[in-house]
Amino acid sequence: MIYPITVYGDPVLRKITTDLDENYKGLKQLVEDMFETMHNAEGVGLAAPQIGLTCRIFVIDLSALGEDEPTLKDFRKAFINPHIIEETGEKVLIEEGCLSIPGLREEVLRYSTVRIKYQDTDLKEYDEIFTGFPARVIQHEYDHLEGVMFVDYCSPLKKRILKGKLTDITKGQVTTSYRIKVPR
Repeated sequence: MIYPITVYGDPVLRKITTDLDENYKGLKQLVEDMFETMHNAEGVGLAAPQIGLTCRIFVIDLSALGEDEPTLKDFRKAFINPHIIEETGEKVLIEEGCLSIPGLREEVLRYSTVRIKYQDTDLKEYDEIFTGFPARVIQHEYDHLEGVMFVDYCSPLKKRILKGKLTDITKGQVTTSYRIKVPR
């Protein structure tokens, strides 16, 4: 099932998510639906708050980038109950976008390496280190689970400049190739 993407201004995007327990019903189906929703919107990552949920899940699929970067060709993961343990390495400034903030891109400074503990859909636990682009995407999606969006990293001046565009997104005055859910 393809969910509409919740856009900027909806309070669910500012909530800190909660861990799932082993009794969560329909976890595997939810993860597949999240991948389907993300692919439909032509994204590389999607967090549960972006489809209106407050559970601690995000999915990432970088396999489409595998032609240019062979190490990414099999990178497709679901992160259940993720918790970043450490962010290290050089800080890198790269332009980011977000399905919940359509049409806007801004430069964000992020660490080049991240250590994260998480579970897969069978609730098997992992403690892994990621570098480069996967680390960046993980940090972006993890931020969603903490109620943070990439525009929060902008300077106060830049936020004032973006205010009108963000207000338009909140009102649904934006064109996307995917369905969106506008705040009430």
